[in-house]
Amino acid sequence: MAPLPIGYHFQIKTDHQSLKFLLEQRILTQAQQKWLSKLAGYDFEILYKKGHENICADALSRRITSNLLQFNAIMQLESTELMAQIAESWQTDSPLAKIITQLKQGNPVSKPYVWSNNKLSWKGRLVVGCNADLRKNIIRSIHTGSSGGHSGYIPILHKLKSIFHWRGMGKATKRILQECEVCQINKYEHVATPGLLQPLPIPDKVWTHVSLDFIDGLPKSSGKDTILVVVDKLSKYAHFIAIAHPYSAITIAQAYLDHVYKLHGMPEILISDRDAVFLSKFWQELLKLLKIQQNMSTAYHPQTDGQTEVVNRCLETYLRCMTGEKPREWAKWLSLAEWWYNTNYHSSTQRTPYEVMYGKKPPLHIPYVAGSTVVEAVDRSLQTREEMVRVLKQHLQAINRMKMQADKHRKERELFVGDYVYVKLHPYKQSSVTRRSSYKLAPRYFGPFEVLSKIGAVAYKLKLPPYAKIHPVFHVSILKKKIGNQQVAEILPQEATQLGQVQAQPIAILNRRMILRKRRLVEQVLIQWSQMSAEDSNWEDVTSLRQQFPAFSINP
Repeated sequence: MAPLPIGYHFQIKTDHQSLKFLLEQRILTQAQQKWLSKLAGYDFEILYKKGHENICADALSRRITSNLLQFNAIMQLESTELMAQIAESWQTDSPLAKIITQLKQGNPVSKPYVWSNNKLSWKGRLVVGCNADLRKNIIRSIHTGSSGGHSGYIPILHKLKSIFHWRGMGKATKRILQECEVCQINKYEHVATPGLLQPLPIPDKVWTHVSLDFIDGLPKSSGKDTILVVVDKLSKYAHFIAIAHPYSAITIAQAYLDHVYKLHGMPEILISDRDAVFLSKFWQELLKLLKIQQNMSTAYHPQTDGQTEVVNRCLETYLRCMTGEKPREWAKWLSLAEWWYNTNYHSSTQRTPYEVMYGKKPPLHIPYVAGSTVVEAVDRSLQTREEMVRVLKQHLQAINRMKMQADKHRKERELFVGDYVYVKLHPYKQSSVTRRSSYKLAPRYFGPFEVLSKIGAVAYKLKLPPYAKIHPVFHVSILKKKIGNQQVAEILPQEATQLGQVQAQPIAILNRRMILRKRRLVEQVLIQWSQMSAEDSNWEDVTSLRQQFPAFSINP
């Protein structure tokens, strides 16, 4: 072909604009010299042509990629059987059968259909007839296959449209992907937090609504390693009580009697999480005899006792800052921490807890100045106290405004009796373990479970399997309604405890060691856990392990 243009003037068209000036440039590179040596002796001119107009060159310079080849690669061994089903769908679809007949006879059709190699295509894509089951199988094959990887709606639809064509593909794809069981269990929900905020009622008096919680896992200090935190709902006044492991419902009741009851009496309502202490028969019977109502958080929803959780963080921060390099002396700072917290200004009450409790501002630790004392009449003091409580309740009405703001970032979700839902549980939670190799790949949701009843405004009782040990009432924020009618076996971690967590049990000590941590020797043991292989064993501090599993023998 090379000698044909010799002796004739011809044009070279390119979408590379700078090549227009190839013959006018200085020859600088070996590539340019090579090109010009091949073009020497020809009579030509170089013209620029826009890329989108240079269709012929694009067709010659690119490898032809057939969508049908992509289809065969994706479907692999099923392609022969699937092609037979697609061909059958053409015959059962009357409009398509008519189009095929016209194309075979050489008659043109109004739409860009092509009949080639016994295949009906539309703009290069394989046409699938009106067969709902066949279309569903095609979508599922691409979605669940290794190339689909359970991707979302847009990537899967893009893959489908590059290979197949039928009307209503988008709606069918969205519906089938929503019904995918694997996606429902393993994918996060990218929606606003379900369930509108439901603040607890505002009490009329101080120390009638009290919340309890524990801060554990602390280093041993004066024989204590846990703090019992007691907070009044109205005034925000708190007491911090140091206790030691192992503690029981009896010891907690005695600690409350010694430190709180003698000052404030018995409350009407106790708010707590689902700790084993608060679930014990002794505690339940004690509250029943004292006629105290117990409000407990639902499983996996600590926000119910959010007030005490906030106090816990404040207290931990204070002790962390004040003890510094001597964390084992935290018990000496606990009384000062209580004074610090109760004399701090609270934005929700616009006063300090001390001021709400005693009707006056806390004393300042400044040198005494003679003649500066002030004595108020008793009735004046009582009137001031009543006025303060009234104003305080007005400030607490701001909770309603907070609710309105919070609900802007939440989404109302209503379930009905008989619905099936997935539950978002923590597949593994061990306090002294920071990372687990299997946690990242564990399911995000478990179930599905049937909704038995609605409890309150935002909680639901579920029908759990007989072996489940967690509380059956859950907040709506961790529930996700099951989509689709496929029957799926119920999935729930076998070791779900009453705390609403999956707590593996230590079964063997494989090794021991001593490590240096902050200039102190710490003893650790290599623990093998129940329901896990030896490869999943991990190092645990002996102190933490003894506190968490007192029945497990650690001594060599």
